[in-house]
Amino acid sequence: MSYGDPNNPYGQPPQQPPAPGYGYPQHAPPAVPPQQGYGYPQQQPGYPGYPGYPGGNPMQQTMPGLLVTARVFLFIISAVQILGALGYLYVAAIANDVSDSADDLGFSSSSDFADTAAGIGIVVALILGGLAALSITLGVKFGNGGQGIRVTTIVYGALGAVAGLIFLFIGLDTGMATAVVFPLLWVVFGTIITVAPAVPSGTAWFARPRY
Repeated sequence: MSYGDPNNPYGQPPQQPPAPGYGYPQHAPPAVPPQQGYGYPQQQPGYPGYPGYPGGNPMQQTMPGLLVTARVFLFIISAVQILGALGYLYVAAIANDVSDSADDLGFSSSSDFADTAAGIGIVVALILGGLAALSITLGVKFGNGGQGIRVTTIVYGALGAVAGLIFLFIGLDTGMATAVVFPLLWVVFGTIITVAPAVPSGTAWFARPRY
């Protein structure tokens, strides 16, 4: 009896090929790409107006340099206007004292002139005080103001530049250098205050979304 006979019922069973995965390299199934959202960073869609999103237009976070300059000029102008208002109030007080003294001495004409000067001084002081308040308000509102602040600043700066030009021509007629310097600075300040909110960067700043 031979164990090698395939027809022998008592022989060793024929060798079967090993099952896949036991010692023989097999062809790996094709790799399936990972599904999005399971442990893999995803690209966020871009939303215009928000910073930090790829493909989005980042919102402007800092004030343009020309607007910063105009803001500083507004604060400087407000300081000059406040000093001018205090000066005219002081002149009005002196004129009032002169009027009282003239009344005591019987100089009615001098008293009337002093009263007029005192009244003019008070009116000019009130006007300068109101302009100083407007200058400060515009400068402060540059940070969060909208189109109303922008338009008001343009008009205010343009009027200031025109006033500076008038005083500049008067100073040139006098021929005095000291009468030219201050109006010239006023024209420069007024021009920058007018131009800064009108250029594209200034327009975009005042039109930016606020959340």
